[in-house]
Amino acid sequence: MSTTEDVFPPTELKTRLAAVRSRMAEQELDGLVISAPENIYYLTGLDHWGFFACHLLIVPRDGDLVLTGRAIERITFDNQVRNARFEGHADHEDVVDYAVRILAELGLSGGRLGIEKRSLFLTPRIAEGIQARENGADWRDASGLVDALRLVKSPLEMSYTRKAAKAADAGTLAAIEAVRDGASDYEIAAECHRAMILAGSEYPGFGPFIRPTSRLGEEHTTWRGDAFHDGDAMFLEIAAAYRKYQAPMGRLVYVGRAPDGAEKSAEMARDGMKAICGALRPGVKAGDVYAAWREVVRAAGLANYDRHHCGYLVSIGFPPSWTGGSMVTGLAPGSQMALETGMTFHAQSWFTDTDCVDYFISNTVLLGEEGAEILTHETPETLIVR
Repeated sequence: MSTTEDVFPPTELKTRLAAVRSRMAEQELDGLVISAPENIYYLTGLDHWGFFACHLLIVPRDGDLVLTGRAIERITFDNQVRNARFEGHADHEDVVDYAVRILAELGLSGGRLGIEKRSLFLTPRIAEGIQARENGADWRDASGLVDALRLVKSPLEMSYTRKAAKAADAGTLAAIEAVRDGASDYEIAAECHRAMILAGSEYPGFGPFIRPTSRLGEEHTTWRGDAFHDGDAMFLEIAAAYRKYQAPMGRLVYVGRAPDGAEKSAEMARDGMKAICGALRPGVKAGDVYAAWREVVRAAGLANYDRHHCGYLVSIGFPPSWTGGSMVTGLAPGSQMALETGMTFHAQSWFTDTDCVDYFISNTVLLGEEGAEILTHETPETLIVR
């Protein structure tokens, strides 16, 4: 796809907006104030890093969408957005003033309004300022209204996720190829990035996570100058992204030799992945998928081992996350969330800090009409020793 083409065709954006407005009608909302960059992108196609400064997309139940943000972003907006108008403010001006004025212009003053309280990019000062100035409105927390719609992918979104998954495999394979006695995590990170980018990846939501066994339990730390040596393990968890659709995956790689019992752990991780994918079906509850994975854990004799989830949904993601915001929608114990065709997951069969030898694998998995499809399928799931 040429970068001069629209990421989303007008028909797709119209369908999404109609679904949002249907949810607004159900909740009797007259207007919606959106600040999450993933949701702004989902509804308009606006793709840049300017979201570090608060953008607000104001969605009335009827009529034009209006986005307000720094005036310097107008050229980007004009190049990318076809279904909204832009109100830019100077850096010495306050986005609160513009938001209040736009709400008035759209006839939303005093109405029943939703606002995304869970957004990382809506600071308390801005949120409180808008609500204080519009104190006649009936404000409701609309966090999750758009996010929930993003969880189910259209055919176009599925194609983007597949491209991201192909690049993720390329990055993972290159990182594994770079592992050797004496290799630094800088070298491995560089090769991973190089391969992912050349395979079509844009910048991911975060990561890659590359670390030695000594920092295995640090869930969200990455390369910092460690060197790997014979007998070490390398933790590798990455995501590639295409048109902001994230495709995460991970592997544990042993350097030179693996400890006794590693083959058994790798087999258990594979069995866990098969259990997850076998349980992923339309209509199944997320907690039932976790239960299927846990059965593998119990059958292996790990009676006291549990995790907070065995995977989570992934979608559009802007930094600092590939989960698509500040929340993790997990395949978690007891979750009653019903799974739907078109959802994509970062499925994880993870065994670390247990009574067995450390091992883990993770993949991007798409839930189709017939069940689960592993999209990151080019990297071996068997024991990896380099």
